[in-house]
Amino acid sequence: MTKTLVPILIHAVLATSLWAHEGDTALDRLAGLFEPGTLVEGPELVPCTLSGGTETTCFEITVLPEPTDHEMGPWCPRTTSDTAEDAGVWLEGGAVYDVDGPFVESLAEFYEDEEWQLFDPSTGAIRVTDSKTSCEAAARPDVSPEYTNYCVECQTAYLEDAVRVTYVVPIEPVRATAGERRPFSGFGVAFNGVKIEAPAPTEAILRAHTLAPFDDCGGHVNLHVGYHYHAVMGCSREVPSTEGHAPQVGIAMDGYPILARLDAEGSVASGLDDCGGHEVAGFGYHYHVNEPGANQILGCLRGEAGCALTDDAATCDASRRTGPPGGRPPRPGERGTGR
Repeated sequence: MTKTLVPILIHAVLATSLWAHEGDTALDRLAGLFEPGTLVEGPELVPCTLSGGTETTCFEITVLPEPTDHEMGPWCPRTTSDTAEDAGVWLEGGAVYDVDGPFVESLAEFYEDEEWQLFDPSTGAIRVTDSKTSCEAAARPDVSPEYTNYCVECQTAYLEDAVRVTYVVPIEPVRATAGERRPFSGFGVAFNGVKIEAPAPTEAILRAHTLAPFDDCGGHVNLHVGYHYHAVMGCSREVPSTEGHAPQVGIAMDGYPILARLDAEGSVASGLDDCGGHEVAGFGYHYHVNEPGANQILGCLRGEAGCALTDDAATCDASRRTGPPGGRPPRPGERGTGR
């Protein structure tokens, strides 16, 4: 991947003129941004309808959301003597906490709520979901009552088939009238094929006195899209950019680039809007990921979003909000058409 290509894709990310002049060569260059082995099909050009109703042309890629550039897990500790190496992290109040045994022991004090009790005081054993059935019952907004006070952990082995996600993203971003803060299809896709997701529903998780840790890369598993990120923590593939700019880590669902938080000198970008993006001369509009502890990779999407599809027969009409009302993502087993 040559460095001269990257500013082109950042300045005019997948812009119409680039595709029109270079055709399949541009598609090949797009494919080259992704970790080898990640792409299953594509990229190819397809018609699409964006979240604001704009009918346009998108690129479509199908990926496996299991990273090859880092290991997944661990998540839940098994005993109160487990160390940070045995478990993942929790994001709270802008900080990242190791979910080691002592952290689990201190949850009642941490949240000032005596109902927290994820472990057996006599043995130190921590209650952890350890099957597909318990994962389904606990890893949802309305946690099944028998799984309150559990550490919730799902595994990719619980998925009957390898999850494949198809991303349909506009080749030319279309500015939205208002930023989309909880996009149904997530915020975007990282270059290792992992979904860059909207904030984790921590209020629902904590209300049931459950904890659903992320691994040290900011990811965990659900039964709908498999492994996905709720924080970007420097584990995934980065494509270098020039002139000291931060490297690109993925593409947003509205077609704008997603860059790392820090530039080549370790500085945070200035002048970011509420979505986490800004316009830079010669570089165009792009996002920078938020700090991991925020549980908010991007504040919103500035453009109209495309689709993330798990149904091979579906087409992208992101203007049809096919998830349940209220803005939450579909639960495992729930499906809609087009998004």
